Amino acid sequence: MNFHTLADKSIAGGTLTRDECRAVLRSPNERILEVLDAAYKVRYHFCGNRVHLHMLINAKSGLCPEDCHYCSQSKISTADIERYPMVSMDRLLEGARQAKAARSLRYCIAISTRGAVDREIDYLANAVRRIKEEVDIAICCTVGIISEEKARRLYEAGVEQLNHNLNTSERYYPEICTTHTYQDRVNTLLSARRVGLTLCTGAIFGQGETEDDIIDVALALRDLDPQSIPVNFLIAMEGTPLAGMNYLKPQDCLRILCLMRFLNPGQEIRVSAGREAHIRSLQPLALYPANSVFVSGYLTSDGQDYQETWQMIADLGFEIDEYTAAETHECERSDAETVAG
Repeated sequence: MNFHTLADKSIAGGTLTRDECRAVLRSPNERILEVLDAAYKVRYHFCGNRVHLHMLINAKSGLCPEDCHYCSQSKISTADIERYPMVSMDRLLEGARQAKAARSLRYCIAISTRGAVDREIDYLANAVRRIKEEVDIAICCTVGIISEEKARRLYEAGVEQLNHNLNTSERYYPEICTTHTYQDRVNTLLSARRVGLTLCTGAIFGQGETEDDIIDVALALRDLDPQSIPVNFLIAMEGTPLAGMNYLKPQDCLRILCLMRFLNPGQEIRVSAGREAHIRSLQPLALYPANSVFVSGYLTSDGQDYQETWQMIADLGFEIDEYTAAETHECERSDAETVAG
């Protein structure tokens, strides 16, 4: 397989066949640099050497009625985490200032819930208005399964983007959650798009899914055409049903990131939770296919400090792309993608 042929196909707006996807995922370790070089060709064409930083706040922790098997905050989890109700308005504002100081493009506000209720939507909308008045930063919210009406209230308050991950393929979804469906997640994303929100949706890999599941969710994400795709690698916390599941190697993670770039050439692809534990010393290589990272931790686990991330980006010769309200920070799209969208 000539991986640069796949890069050219991706740049031209074509979709890899399933056999080509398998070739990426099965590429031998001795050719991993070839795969990365080809993915970087696509990344550079659409996104240059810019890197987007994101910082996350867990605004409401634990207390979730869902049974997502990967999640330390679910009702079936006994993980040793902090559990608390919605944080104060001042804490949300402080988090926004911290994100801005860390040179983050976007501040991500997450709450653990099946779906935010009206009073939570109102509270977050008020918080976002205050943040927008005092801190120059883009905002993404992840608030579970919500209606179009609730999505519109967030959008009107100043939220630009809604996160709701697919997490895995439609086929495998019942194996990791039984309290809601894959389609529930798709419906939330479509509701958000209808009111003007851009979409942030990705997956968690390393949950026991098959190679076909990886390809299926990557293709599903391409079909959804979100602005941002977080690529997570399972943090198998004690107290969750998936505790102890830890089979991904650094090269596996890099192959998945490359596949995501080939299939989603113009998207912001973010190497997210689990990068520190799974990609380890090869983390800088992840930014050849990906153009975005989380800094300073995740929902219930620690992550690389933002200053260390700055250094990694500088050492690569890449550039942090910071938020300014007057500029667009999306990767460019090819003519083929624009027509298809």
